[in-house]
Amino acid sequence: MPLAIDKIFEDFLNKKSIFVNKDALTIRYTPENIPHRDSEISVLAKILAPSLRMEKPSNVFIFGKTGTGKTLVTSYVCNQLTNIAQKKNVLLKTIYINCKMRKVTDTEYRLIAQIAREFGQEIPATGLPTQEVYNLFLKAVDKPPVKVVILVLDEVDRLVKKAGDEILYNLTRMNQELKYSKISVIGISNDVMFINNLDPRVKSSLGEEELIFAPYDAIQLKDILLERAKVAFSPGVIADTVVAKCAAYAAREHGDARRALDLLRVAGELAERSGKDIVEESDIDAAENEIEVETVEQIVKKMPKQSQSVLYSAILILKSREPPIYTGEIYDVYKSICVRTGTKSLTQRRVSDLISELDMLGILNAKVISKGRYGRTREIELSISEEVMNHVESIIKNELGL
Repeated sequence: MPLAIDKIFEDFLNKKSIFVNKDALTIRYTPENIPHRDSEISVLAKILAPSLRMEKPSNVFIFGKTGTGKTLVTSYVCNQLTNIAQKKNVLLKTIYINCKMRKVTDTEYRLIAQIAREFGQEIPATGLPTQEVYNLFLKAVDKPPVKVVILVLDEVDRLVKKAGDEILYNLTRMNQELKYSKISVIGISNDVMFINNLDPRVKSSLGEEELIFAPYDAIQLKDILLERAKVAFSPGVIADTVVAKCAAYAAREHGDARRALDLLRVAGELAERSGKDIVEESDIDAAENEIEVETVEQIVKKMPKQSQSVLYSAILILKSREPPIYTGEIYDVYKSICVRTGTKSLTQRRVSDLISELDMLGILNAKVISKGRYGRTREIELSISEEVMNHVESIIKNELGL
């Protein structure tokens, strides 16, 4: 007997949803109030305030781990600034560019073309010399009357990695050629060390101010989730204790509010799929497992083959004995994996760097310990569950052809 899919859809539509506004649990949503970021909002607002007097604000670089509110605060402050500017008849334009978008920011040409389009200047996707693209952009932006342009480059480190840091130099130096416009750059990055790796000439041209966003703790995450839950769910659907559990999970993951919101949303979806009228703690557990599997899978599939080989080596050792394990052990197994895959092995120092990267990604936990006169070493263990580890092992074996 065929599955009655239409009945599934009808039942879904006829049942009252536990959600009122699910968008409140996504990064697209900008709340009226942003808890625990008053200081950061105030600092950024004061930096950008001179634009209301038609003065160029300082360039700003905002750093912090994923889910610490960098983009949300920037969007909130820029929206408020734009509203005030309109009321005061100040010509101010904010442009937001997500540097993760490959077809927008993978070359200097494409980025400048995209910014030019914001001013109504159509530029072909390819085919023109880069200098001509700059000239067309300058022509589009530098028209009377005087205006201030605030350019937000989200995940700016990705732009620099793909297109080089010369583009930041060109954007900041462009102000010397502009008669009617002033451009200020806000760069947002997860990498606190990013700015230190820029060419000194580029760093000097930026003359930037820096703003650091610390991770949220469990109490702060609970406050954030409670506010969003009031908007997202029907009354009585989710208890404060369930929200607290969700916050505790996310606090363990570096205080990532984005992950906390995802966790709450997925828990609600799983509860609704099961025909429940409320979200329970067991739904949070199920959502945590589902999200962890999906997140780690995406990370592992995007890894270079060398990183996959190092992680696979660690998994093989940890399946045979209890942690911790050490860099030297991983390196020995890694070399044998390279032989099997026909890959040239890296030095132990480089493998140690890859282990550090896996630690930053939250897949491994590599803790440096002192061994007295024998120097220092690292105790390494997995930061993922056994179920996820087995899933990762299967993915890597497939990726490496083992």
